[in-house]
Amino acid sequence: MNAMHLDSVLLAQEELRLDADFSDYLIIAIYFGFVLGIGWFAKRQVSSSIDFFLSGRSLPAWVTGLAFISANLGAVEIMGMSANGAQYGLPTMHYFWIGAVPAMLFLGVVMMPFYYGSKVRSVPEFMRMRFGTGAHLVNALSFAIAQLLIAGVNLFLLASIVEAILGWPLWVSLIAAAAVVLTYTTLGGLSAAIYNEVLQFFVIVAALLPLTLVALHKVGGIDGLVDKLQAEPDGDAMLSSWPGTNLTGIEDPFWSVVGIVFGLGFVLSFGYWTTNFVEVQRAMASKSMSAARNAPIIGSFPKMFVPFIVVVPGMIAAVLVTEIIQLRNGELPPDSDVTYNDAILLLMRDLLPNGMLGVAIAGLLASFMAGMAANISAFNTVFSVDLWEQYAVKDKPDDYYTRVGRWATVAATLVAIFTALIASGYGNLMDYLQTLFGFFNAPLFATFILGMFWKRMSATAGWVGLVSGTGAAIFVAILSEDALGGLSQGVIGLSGQGASFVAASAAFVVDIVVSVVVTYMSKPKPEESLVGFVYSLTPKENLRDPLAPTLPWYQQPLKLATISLIMVIALNIIFR
Repeated sequence: MNAMHLDSVLLAQEELRLDADFSDYLIIAIYFGFVLGIGWFAKRQVSSSIDFFLSGRSLPAWVTGLAFISANLGAVEIMGMSANGAQYGLPTMHYFWIGAVPAMLFLGVVMMPFYYGSKVRSVPEFMRMRFGTGAHLVNALSFAIAQLLIAGVNLFLLASIVEAILGWPLWVSLIAAAAVVLTYTTLGGLSAAIYNEVLQFFVIVAALLPLTLVALHKVGGIDGLVDKLQAEPDGDAMLSSWPGTNLTGIEDPFWSVVGIVFGLGFVLSFGYWTTNFVEVQRAMASKSMSAARNAPIIGSFPKMFVPFIVVVPGMIAAVLVTEIIQLRNGELPPDSDVTYNDAILLLMRDLLPNGMLGVAIAGLLASFMAGMAANISAFNTVFSVDLWEQYAVKDKPDDYYTRVGRWATVAATLVAIFTALIASGYGNLMDYLQTLFGFFNAPLFATFILGMFWKRMSATAGWVGLVSGTGAAIFVAILSEDALGGLSQGVIGLSGQGASFVAASAAFVVDIVVSVVVTYMSKPKPEESLVGFVYSLTPKENLRDPLAPTLPWYQQPLKLATISLIMVIALNIIFR
């Protein structure tokens, strides 16, 4: 490491150093005590593999609903969305109101009855029973790789907080942060992850809500924020969610809207929320069909209000934090490593007093641990159930696969330390994450939704479509400017999140077209084997909870989903 680079690193650490004192460290220590205590308590409830991987399918809807949203309230939400808020402004709201809530409602109303009713242990296992081992193996491998990469994002940001507090080298911070998540996830499996996610949800809100209120007061309230943003060269774009050309990088307003609605709102969003086992696993841990359907619907209510404590602080940082202002104006000193990912950290540094700073730091640590634990717990299930048990070692006693799950947790955590170094190379982590989602989730959703509603679709089409769709997304990413972190030359003139929207759209369309062509060239599965996996062949009573009509209105999925949909439409209109 040369002297100039060393000076740059030291300056960046100094810029991000949070002036924590004893009271802050005490709050953080108490929080970690609770986290590890929950892991130890959950270990006592693990007596079988279904307990370790799916919490024995015994949890109430409010617990799985909060865990459902908290599992996603990690690096993407806190650092990625605050970075987007600082860089793009209100168009970032699309990730919540267009790119999350509608898909969550669709999962609860339409798809959870298939997942829960089939009694599968994972989404890839559902794919195996619908399409056979070809699609299953492709899905299980791609999902496992994706979780290791995304766990690295959460671990990198978790280590960044430790580095900012203590000044430790990044590699030491990575190992220390990984050790905590590894301990409680290995001890208690999914139950430990879920109960910690519920705790983490409240800690995150307790951290970010005061930060938002203090920041709004500092900037002069909503009116002050609007006035300061309007004075910026791109102020109008930052204060209007549509057409979002600054977010997509697509200059034409019409095609920018198409990219948001189709690429983000349909392909990426539905692909992520309805087929991503990280999220679905939480709902599958519920104690009944109605509870499983309600989990994502309950989660949709806090989800639609999360941007007010994540995106808005990022927008405030864009006009209040010196380094972010310099970054936006291209005036950042050449020896500074500050990026948009640092927006919320710098805001905390500038605004929060000790004590409140400790709560905020605990909230950030909670969010990153929630995200990483969700990735790791989903990975250990898919590795153990879908890869090891299915293809490596079959017909072993139940406790053998529980042990395999624990060892998979250890291995995944170690790998995440290295994938964290990949994430460290991105100035805006949303670019990286959306690229990954385009590779892995968009083609899976195409295969999944076509197979669920078209009984003719063949097993061969399942795996060929997945491979073709993933290849199409990678091809578009290679042709895009900076879509792979600057590794490509940029043939089609798109960069960042706009490129990921186009890549995801290409993956979806190619997967559908290839699947249809291959289906008519191959033999379909017998209809009797598709009951419970294809909508038209499944008796409607199999998709309903017989006790649902006796539940109060606030526990009935359709009524809750209708209320949520009306609310999110209203938010889209108000902040258009």
